[in-house]
Amino acid sequence: MRPKISVIVLNWNGKHFLEVCLTALRHQTFSDFETILVDNGSTDGSAEYTREKFPEVRLVELEKNKGFAGGNNAGYETASGEWIVLLNNDTEADSRWLEEIHKTAEENPRVGAIASKMLYFDERHRIDNCGFSLSRGGMTIDLGRGESDGPEWSSVRKVFGASAGAGAYKREMLQETGFLDEELFIIYEDVDLAFRARLYGYTCVLAPGAIVYHRYRKTLGKNPALQVYFAQRNIELVHIKNMPLGLIVRHAPQRFAYELGAALYFFKRGMGKAFLKAKMDVLPHLPSMLRKRRAIQSRRAISNASLRVMLTEVRVGSKWRKFCSAWQSDTDEARHERQLTEK
Repeated sequence: MRPKISVIVLNWNGKHFLEVCLTALRHQTFSDFETILVDNGSTDGSAEYTREKFPEVRLVELEKNKGFAGGNNAGYETASGEWIVLLNNDTEADSRWLEEIHKTAEENPRVGAIASKMLYFDERHRIDNCGFSLSRGGMTIDLGRGESDGPEWSSVRKVFGASAGAGAYKREMLQETGFLDEELFIIYEDVDLAFRARLYGYTCVLAPGAIVYHRYRKTLGKNPALQVYFAQRNIELVHIKNMPLGLIVRHAPQRFAYELGAALYFFKRGMGKAFLKAKMDVLPHLPSMLRKRRAIQSRRAISNASLRVMLTEVRVGSKWRKFCSAWQSDTDEARHERQLTEK
């Protein structure tokens, strides 16, 4: 029989994470699920370790690293569940995680995606994210980021999309929208999927009891320039691919403020080259993105006005204050490190 849920864990040289991640899945109170580990061309013995220590896990071994999108797509091709659930390998799921996802799905049959409540692994009272919202200028906002978990995040609520670090997607929806876009490789694939789903008329909700503890940026954090490159390239590709033209024009000032602030910020942090390369590398992808755009926009189920209501208004001034705050935070941190060195 087809399981209710297929959990796909993507792994690339993350053997040191797997004991915690896969053991937590063994302890789930909900049992009608399968676990698929996709090994993305690891060289650290991850596949052998999983085969020996977790024989119940179905292993998909790829010859090379196909990125977050390609790796999870390979898992999706072998999955049979009614719900496809993605889980980062650097996580520990609460024992009731899948039970809460299933409960939320049963109580909200028209929902296409479900966001987990992701908390920091080492500060388990603080929120990593509770899904994300999307601004009218096309920038994402991680909901609850850095806040203490509390009543505000204890009930089911609509969100624009689910973080793919612990996101659940209804197979019925994916058969219409498609899954992850491999052209993006890593970062913003979940935003792209959420955007498509919204344009096609599907909704996403937060399941507040579906808790996952996440080691934030333990994978990409070791290469910040790579993260800047893919984030700054893909934010453009997702915007071009999905945002209706009328809204692109209407909210161009917010977009411009973001681009200018981001440029100043990343140049100040010494990652200006990665930022510029990201923007230049949008150009080779334009033809394929425009082809995908035509297909998506032709199948839209909602109007510009309906979509605009779903998007968060972020005023230009507040965006600049955020950049200035981040700038000052970096300056203070550098000053503190210099003082410690001088001592």
